[in-house]
Amino acid sequence: MSANSSGPLLLVAAVALVDADGRVLIAQRPAGKAMAGLWEFPGGKVEAGERPETTLIREMDEELGIAIQEPCLAPLTFASHDYGDFHLLMPLYVCRRWSGQPTAREGQTLAWVRPARLREYPMPPADVPLIPMLIDLL
Repeated sequence: MSANSSGPLLLVAAVALVDADGRVLIAQRPAGKAMAGLWEFPGGKVEAGERPETTLIREMDEELGIAIQEPCLAPLTFASHDYGDFHLLMPLYVCRRWSGQPTAREGQTLAWVRPARLREYPMPPADVPLIPMLIDLL
Protein backbone atom coordinates (compact mmCIF):
# COMPACT_ATOMS: atom_id res chain seq x y z
CA MET A 1 0.00 0.00 0.00
CA SER A 2 1.19 3.50 -0.72
CA ALA A 3 1.68 6.05 2.04
CA ASN A 4 -1.58 7.81 1.30
CA SER A 5 -3.86 4.77 1.38
CA SER A 6 -5.02 2.58 4.21
CA GLY A 7 -7.43 -0.27 4.70
CA PRO A 8 -11.11 -0.15 3.82
CA LEU A 9 -13.31 2.85 4.54
CA LEU A 10 -15.54 2.30 7.57
CA LEU A 11 -18.60 4.53 7.79
CA VAL A 12 -19.86 5.00 11.35
CA ALA A 13 -22.57 7.45 12.44
CA ALA A 14 -22.49 9.04 15.90
CA VAL A 15 -24.78 11.34 17.83
CA ALA A 16 -24.26 13.88 20.59
CA LEU A 17 -27.42 13.61 22.70
CA VAL A 18 -27.81 16.95 24.50
CA ASP A 19 -30.02 17.18 27.60
CA ALA A 20 -31.92 20.22 28.90
CA ASP A 21 -28.86 21.23 30.98
CA GLY A 22 -26.61 21.29 27.90
CA ARG A 23 -24.77 18.09 28.87
CA VAL A 24 -23.70 15.49 26.29
CA LEU A 25 -24.12 11.73 26.69
CA ILE A 26 -21.00 9.62 26.19
CA ALA A 27 -20.60 5.86 26.55
CA GLN A 28 -17.61 3.84 27.71
CA ARG A 29 -16.69 0.91 25.47
CA PRO A 30 -17.13 -2.34 27.41
CA ALA A 31 -14.32 -4.84 28.05
CA GLY A 32 -13.72 -7.23 25.19
CA LYS A 33 -14.46 -4.66 22.47
CA ALA A 34 -11.83 -2.83 20.43
CA MET A 35 -10.65 0.28 22.30
CA ALA A 36 -12.32 -0.99 25.51
CA GLY A 37 -12.43 1.58 28.31
CA LEU A 38 -12.43 4.59 25.98
CA TRP A 39 -15.39 6.97 25.93
CA GLU A 40 -17.28 7.75 22.74
CA PHE A 41 -20.39 9.33 21.34
CA PRO A 42 -23.13 6.69 20.89
CA GLY A 43 -23.66 5.37 17.38
CA GLY A 44 -22.70 2.52 15.15
CA LYS A 45 -21.66 1.15 11.81
CA VAL A 46 -23.74 2.23 8.82
CA GLU A 47 -24.96 -1.00 7.23
CA ALA A 48 -25.11 -1.52 3.44
CA GLY A 49 -28.01 0.43 1.95
CA GLU A 50 -28.55 2.40 5.17
CA ARG A 51 -28.40 6.17 5.62
CA PRO A 52 -26.54 7.56 8.67
CA GLU A 53 -29.81 8.92 10.10
CA THR A 54 -31.44 5.49 9.85
CA THR A 55 -28.39 3.94 11.52
CA LEU A 56 -28.66 6.32 14.47
CA ILE A 57 -32.40 5.72 14.92
CA ARG A 58 -31.75 1.93 14.93
CA GLU A 59 -28.64 2.09 17.13
CA MET A 60 -30.18 4.42 19.75
CA ASP A 61 -33.08 2.00 20.10
CA GLU A 62 -30.70 -1.01 20.39
CA GLU A 63 -27.98 0.60 22.58
CA LEU A 64 -29.94 3.04 24.73
CA GLY A 65 -33.63 2.14 24.43
CA ILE A 66 -34.64 5.59 23.18
CA ALA A 67 -36.65 6.62 20.15
CA ILE A 68 -35.37 9.41 17.90
CA GLN A 69 -37.27 11.02 15.05
CA GLU A 70 -35.19 11.87 11.98
CA PRO A 71 -36.10 15.62 11.98
CA CYS A 72 -34.47 15.87 15.45
CA LEU A 73 -31.06 14.77 14.07
CA ALA A 74 -29.00 17.79 13.01
CA PRO A 75 -25.64 17.15 11.27
CA LEU A 76 -22.86 19.03 13.08
CA THR A 77 -19.46 17.89 11.80
CA PHE A 78 -17.54 14.75 10.90
CA ALA A 79 -14.36 12.89 11.76
CA SER A 80 -11.99 11.37 9.21
CA HIS A 81 -9.27 9.28 10.86
CA ASP A 82 -6.82 6.68 9.61
CA TYR A 83 -6.51 3.80 12.09
CA GLY A 84 -4.05 1.95 9.84
CA ASP A 85 -6.04 -1.19 9.07
CA PHE A 86 -9.11 0.90 8.22
CA HIS A 87 -10.07 4.54 7.65
CA LEU A 88 -12.94 5.83 9.75
CA LEU A 89 -15.41 8.37 8.36
CA MET A 90 -17.87 9.41 11.06
CA PRO A 91 -20.59 12.04 10.69
CA LEU A 92 -21.61 13.48 14.07
CA TYR A 93 -25.18 14.60 14.59
CA VAL A 94 -26.69 16.57 17.46
CA CYS A 95 -30.02 15.54 18.96
CA ARG A 96 -31.88 17.43 21.69
CA ARG A 97 -35.21 15.55 21.59
CA TRP A 98 -35.98 11.86 22.02
CA SER A 99 -38.49 9.65 23.81
CA GLY A 100 -37.52 7.40 26.67
CA GLN A 101 -34.68 7.50 29.18
CA PRO A 102 -31.22 6.54 27.84
CA THR A 103 -30.29 3.22 29.48
CA ALA A 104 -27.13 1.15 28.96
CA ARG A 105 -28.43 -1.96 27.19
CA GLU A 106 -25.08 -3.39 26.00
CA GLY A 107 -23.01 -3.38 29.18
CA GLN A 108 -21.54 0.06 28.51
CA THR A 109 -21.19 2.80 31.15
CA LEU A 110 -22.99 6.08 30.39
CA ALA A 111 -22.10 9.59 31.55
CA TRP A 112 -23.73 13.00 31.04
CA VAL A 113 -20.85 15.45 30.65
CA ARG A 114 -20.59 19.21 30.20
CA PRO A 115 -18.86 19.93 26.84
CA ALA A 116 -15.97 21.76 28.55
CA ARG A 117 -15.21 18.57 30.56
CA LEU A 118 -15.26 16.11 27.64
CA ARG A 119 -11.45 16.24 27.36
CA GLU A 120 -11.22 14.66 30.85
CA TYR A 121 -12.56 11.39 29.39
CA PRO A 122 -10.12 9.31 27.27
CA MET A 123 -11.61 8.92 23.78
CA PRO A 124 -10.63 7.18 20.54
CA PRO A 125 -8.43 9.44 18.36
CA ALA A 126 -11.26 10.06 15.87
CA ASP A 127 -13.59 11.46 18.57
CA VAL A 128 -11.18 13.99 20.09
CA PRO A 129 -11.34 16.61 17.25
CA LEU A 130 -15.15 16.66 17.59
CA ILE A 131 -14.98 18.13 21.12
CA PRO A 132 -14.19 21.77 20.14
CA MET A 133 -17.17 21.75 17.75
CA LEU A 134 -19.48 20.72 20.60
CA ILE A 135 -17.97 23.29 22.95
CA ASP A 136 -18.57 26.01 20.32
CA LEU A 137 -22.14 24.83 19.72
CA LEU A 138 -23.16 24.44 23.37
